[in-house]
Amino acid sequence: MAHIINVEVTWSDKNYCCGWGLEDIGAVFCTNKTLEGLKQEFEDTLRFHLEAMAEDGEAVPAWLIDGDYEIVYNLSVAALLRQAEQYTTMAVISRVTGINQKLLSHYASALKIPRATQRERIVNGLHSIGERFLAVR
Repeated sequence: MAHIINVEVTWSDKNYCCGWGLEDIGAVFCTNKTLEGLKQEFEDTLRFHLEAMAEDGEAVPAWLIDGDYEIVYNLSVAALLRQAEQYTTMAVISRVTGINQKLLSHYASALKIPRATQRERIVNGLHSIGERFLAVR
């Protein structure tokens, strides 16, 4: 059974950012202008870090060396909204979620952090927008 590597993705200063660490292994941090670029950079950096540790004779769990893991990227609301901007606007997200557009902009800039219920409204709103696109024939 594959281990899960949970990577938290945030938004800061016009970049996606992520990090992951494990005791006795260290940490991997990355930034990139795009989410796709961030994911690729994280995976490459993690692989390089683990290979370097193994070459130096450091103890690395077999599941990491063997690649017996799945990377799960968890997006903060800011990162989620920045990713959604490629496909829709804050005005549309505001109409669908009922959340004030200015407040959404504060969430997208990470000036404010929404509560879990607000995050759920945003995610449900984005799903609703996606379902509407899928309904087009």
